[in-house]
Amino acid sequence: MIKEFKEFILRGNVLDLAVGVIIGAAFTAIVTSLVNNLINPLIGLFVQDGALTQMSVKVAGATFAYGAFLNDVLNFLITAFVIFILIKAINKLFPKKEEQEEIVSNDELDTLREIRDLLKEKELTK
Repeated sequence: MIKEFKEFILRGNVLDLAVGVIIGAAFTAIVTSLVNNLINPLIGLFVQDGALTQMSVKVAGATFAYGAFLNDVLNFLITAFVIFILIKAINKLFPKKEEQEEIVSNDELDTLREIRDLLKEKELTK
């Protein structure tokens, strides 16, 4: 059982997934810092309260923190865009192997044509 677990853990997909999760968590921290420390203050210059995340509206005693929501949307869009750019770059560096189509040689095509013609003749003579 331990041997099977070791084989499972050392398989490429599991290790790739673990590395991806760790790098993803670190990358999320970078994007969050970018949004909170650079983009939000820039937006804050044009917002009345000066802070995007503090923007909210109260309706019948309920507070709708739409600024925090906009901040999360901004985090998501930046993260998705950077991942998109990274995937495009990786795909250029490591293009997928095109599925090899079987190329039928001329001899094979000629043979197939002869068989087709013989079958047609046989049908006509019936």
